[in-house]
Amino acid sequence: MTNTQVDNTAKLGLIFVSVAVFFWGILPIALKLSGRFIDPVTLTWFRFLMAFVVTLLLQWRFGQLKQFTQLIGADWLKLGLAGTLLMFNYVSFVYSLYYLAPGTAQLNFQTAPFFLAFGGVLLFKERLNAVQLTCFATLALGMLMFFHPNLNFGNADNHQIMFGVLIVQFSVLSWTSYALLQKSLGAKLSPSNVLLFIYGLGIFAMAPLCDFSHFELMNLADWGIVVFCGANTLIAYGCFGQAMKYWPTAQVSAMLALTPVLSFSATAIVVSLGWWSSVFSADNLDALSLSGIALIISSVFAVQIWPLCAKRKRAKSSG
Repeated sequence: MTNTQVDNTAKLGLIFVSVAVFFWGILPIALKLSGRFIDPVTLTWFRFLMAFVVTLLLQWRFGQLKQFTQLIGADWLKLGLAGTLLMFNYVSFVYSLYYLAPGTAQLNFQTAPFFLAFGGVLLFKERLNAVQLTCFATLALGMLMFFHPNLNFGNADNHQIMFGVLIVQFSVLSWTSYALLQKSLGAKLSPSNVLLFIYGLGIFAMAPLCDFSHFELMNLADWGIVVFCGANTLIAYGCFGQAMKYWPTAQVSAMLALTPVLSFSATAIVVSLGWWSSVFSADNLDALSLSGIALIISSVFAVQIWPLCAKRKRAKSSG
């Protein structure tokens, strides 16, 4: 691979994962607001429906649907399992927001990058060197520093918070397993086709559990929130799938650690503007939390840069 090809691959991976992080970072705000007028299963069904229609039209337009003819029985089984896991992830994360604030939920979801990275080692023989392991350690330390005000359970109902944490961890395991299954199907199906099947499966599987009467009672603002959640599904997961195609799992997982930082920042902006004051409250960021932000960003930067530099050296030596 030439230097130009290495650079293009790196840039594409960075663009896709950055878009995914941005949309996932602001998603918990919309999900928290949706809890006032629609249940998690019905909301997830609508998100899948919207994403399915758009993805189907795009894949048909570009002639990508024929990829499904290459699949064997084991591949269809993987697709079905991946779809079930992603449904569990969507629904359980929304339920967790009944018990946790958006930032706190994202904090607990940050075990996902670590599970994802080590899953890549176990299943795809990807390697984690000493530099990357050190970055993951400092990443964990930075997240603890950033979120330390939210780790004090003494001022809230411990049982409620712990129940919310357990729901998030179930969501984490579901999402990580889905992501690894998607990567294993990458040789036969594009990320968009994997998601297309999952969206279609979800529409039929969740329909009997939905309460469609919610849609009749929603006003224009409610519809705006629901449509945003649907668009978020399409954009964020589409870009995540593409990022997994261009970058190693460890690098993608490191970038995902920026998601809670963005969630807290977006929540702070909403609070400062006085929007939905009955739903959101300010998060106090002290010096330790701000130091955590710096450590997170530095760790993410380092874990990205090291593999790219190594690739360039190999490309030069082979050229």
